[in-house]
Amino acid sequence: MATAAQWVEGARPRTLPNAIAPVLAGAGAAAAIGGFVWWKSLLALVVALALIVGVNFANDYSDGIRGTDAKRVGPLRLVGSGVARPRLVRTVAFGCFGVAVASGLVLVVVSGLWWLALVGLACVTGAWFYTGGRRPYGYAGFGEVAVFVFFGLTGVLGTQYVQSGRITVVGVAVAIAVGAFSSAVLVANNLRDIPTDREAGKHTLAVRLGDKRTRVLYQTLVAVPLLVSIAVGSTRPLVLVGLIAAPLLVGPLRRIRTDATGLALIPVLRDTGLAMLVWAVATGAALAVR
Repeated sequence: MATAAQWVEGARPRTLPNAIAPVLAGAGAAAAIGGFVWWKSLLALVVALALIVGVNFANDYSDGIRGTDAKRVGPLRLVGSGVARPRLVRTVAFGCFGVAVASGLVLVVVSGLWWLALVGLACVTGAWFYTGGRRPYGYAGFGEVAVFVFFGLTGVLGTQYVQSGRITVVGVAVAIAVGAFSSAVLVANNLRDIPTDREAGKHTLAVRLGDKRTRVLYQTLVAVPLLVSIAVGSTRPLVLVGLIAAPLLVGPLRRIRTDATGLALIPVLRDTGLAMLVWAVATGAALAVR
């Protein structure tokens, strides 16, 4: 039976910045037009956190029963390592999705934006079928696209819209930046797993692109948020503070450029997530200053 510490590790806490960053950026974008509502931001954060923990456990379950995690290099997987029963991990994943749905429904009801329920359904469906079902899209190379859409565009713009009733150009810009950061985290993860994923028949984007082009993709993605800071900062100078995240990317970029592999890539995931969180905090706060 898995210990509490193993369940926490199975939830993959290092991925939490992918859920926190879009809400912070979206709240800042809402505040920039006078639409910030703290409790709506809090509910959006609960939705995002529940979704990402849910998808982590769902991936653990689905990859585990397929045998994809049998030779995994990265963090502990509960099912693949045999420390937790597959059915229990699946139940916990569904429980997390239930929390996300319940919190999302509260936002839908209080805002009266009933069509947002369809967006929430798409998010939960996307979370499960990333590695679940007969034809998981994560096994076909579409994981980065999904992360960009759900934890970038949807997370940021959904947070802004549910509070202010508007989507702005600045909101779209920061949504693209957060989406690029989130995708970069997944790219680094899949770069590390190219050998084992290829052997298991998991055709991620990294497997399809190969090692060298995946490294180029990572570098391109982490450049996007910095370019967004400069572009938005041309009219909102305070937003240039987001560039303080740049030094945090020096280490990851060094490892990517020096062809680090396996366990040596784990710090890249950690530091990219940290850079994303710092960028979102700084940019969200700068946007909130009117």
